[in-house]
Amino acid sequence: MEIEHGSVATARHKSAYLACGPEDGPRIFFVHGWPELSLSWRHQLLTLGNLGFRAIAPDMRGYGNSSNYSKHEDFAVSEAVQDMVELHAALGEGPAVWVGHDWGAPVVWSVALHHPEIVHALANLCVPLGLEAGVDSIMAHVDRSIYPADTFPKGQWEYQFFYNENFAAAQAEMEAEPLKTVKLLFRKGDPAGAGQPASTAYTRINGGWFGPDGIPDMEIDLDVISPNEADVFAEALARNSFFGPSSWYVNHENNAAFSAKVNSVAITKPVLFFHGEYDYVCQTATGTLADPMRARCSDLTEIYVKSGHWMAQERPIEVNAGLTHWLISNVGYWPEAAHS
Repeated sequence: MEIEHGSVATARHKSAYLACGPEDGPRIFFVHGWPELSLSWRHQLLTLGNLGFRAIAPDMRGYGNSSNYSKHEDFAVSEAVQDMVELHAALGEGPAVWVGHDWGAPVVWSVALHHPEIVHALANLCVPLGLEAGVDSIMAHVDRSIYPADTFPKGQWEYQFFYNENFAAAQAEMEAEPLKTVKLLFRKGDPAGAGQPASTAYTRINGGWFGPDGIPDMEIDLDVISPNEADVFAEALARNSFFGPSSWYVNHENNAAFSAKVNSVAITKPVLFFHGEYDYVCQTATGTLADPMRARCSDLTEIYVKSGHWMAQERPIEVNAGLTHWLISNVGYWPEAAHS
């Protein structure tokens, strides 16, 4: 089966989406992060859709062909969660499996905590439980042997504070040349980065992401995206601007207040978490960042992948294999057609 396009519009929001698989198949929602698109899940959509699932990946608010907004607070996690609740209601009945990555992971964690009735199980890549409560909530997990406090007071999360302090500058340098931005960002993980400060730690020190020379023009990393895919990402970001994507980073107070409503709630549904061994910002393969997730998830499976941050695109075979094995062995969630 091929990937198809669709959209759901309610009185408050329009969600465009990609989907694959029979419409009556068990649903799996794939939720992307910054600065991506539903296209980021292309490998998962095709694999799961052709196994008989109904695999659905929305463009999140501010991205692709979904609704865009002009106020920072419109990009709070609570708004994205409501988008997902409405999308879920429009596309079928019964609880679904939810899969998230990057900012999509805080959305999926929050869907599970605030709306467990629509969640059969959930999986997240790279971003553990915690960031949905605001960046301040994860400061205690910064590895001070890598990020001494006098140089990097916010550790690898310095870039998130830069958005709050210099939003216009952060937006402008990202969207100056979107294709160069895409080619720079979407790169595979490098094992040589272990134990070294992530580039994101230097954002405030350097007064921006790229410094005075602007965005370097790098070759596309074909192990992550193709030239055509890079063009699709760049066109969407140029059309929509980086205001929406970047605004996800300036809602930490709103997100903390939303999270506080469920901060003592445990997640009892089956959970799968993929650690990126070469993801040095969301550094979960070592250190303590994943410990709060372990404490609050009673049915947790963890998989370690030799990957950087863009795992679903860099290591699709490992992600698809881990996801399908977990769905069979831990969740018991599988299309009946697969057994016929």
